[in-house]
Amino acid sequence: MTAKEHYEKHLAGFYSWMAGDFETKEKEFRTFLQTHFIFPSTSKVAIDLGAGHGIQSSALAKSGFKVWAVDFNKQLLDELKTNCTGLDVTAIEQDMRLVTKYEDLSPELLVCWGDTLTHLENESDIERFIEYSCDILKEGGKFILSFRDYAEKRIGDARFIPVKSDEGRILTCFLEYTPTHVVVTDLLHELKNGNWEQKVSCYNKFRITGDEITALLEENNMTITVQEEVNGMITIVAKK
Repeated sequence: MTAKEHYEKHLAGFYSWMAGDFETKEKEFRTFLQTHFIFPSTSKVAIDLGAGHGIQSSALAKSGFKVWAVDFNKQLLDELKTNCTGLDVTAIEQDMRLVTKYEDLSPELLVCWGDTLTHLENESDIERFIEYSCDILKEGGKFILSFRDYAEKRIGDARFIPVKSDEGRILTCFLEYTPTHVVVTDLLHELKNGNWEQKVSCYNKFRITGDEITALLEENNMTITVQEEVNGMITIVAKK
């Protein structure tokens, strides 16, 4: 199953619950922007690639950016529109790989946050996405990426990850590794009318390292200003 199909048939229905408190997460991203001195200066245009239900888009808009929020899932974009009511955020239902469509906006900031980058299908997809993204950035613009490090295989029961639970839902992920991908199975149990119902769906994520992404960025005339890993999530900020 493709990532788009997985979201449409399964993950979008509980994504915002899984992501956690919107206001808390938005403040965390605004703090990240402030810590790394990321603020609007030229075109003021930021493009949020894989925007989901709007955590980063809202934070960017409140930081002064004019935001174009791109995602392939209509349900999440509908939630984004609600979450970003009154903010300078334009929602676009589109595959983020078509990033060259936004060249005329002269973006000074691109954001690909969460684990969105690994949703791309293969190495060529990632190479083209990085190349096209860097091409449309204004000189001096910045590209923020974050993604999970799947380089090291989990084995045995470590492949089972308890993601989140409350009185009505339990979400567990199970990981299976191939040389190039990790197959992610999202296993959701929901309590309905006193009975627990199970819903299962799986999709592929591409395995790529932080060093491989920084090398691609540098090949496309970008300078790495931040590269850090916290709790298995790699974060990179690069400047053109």
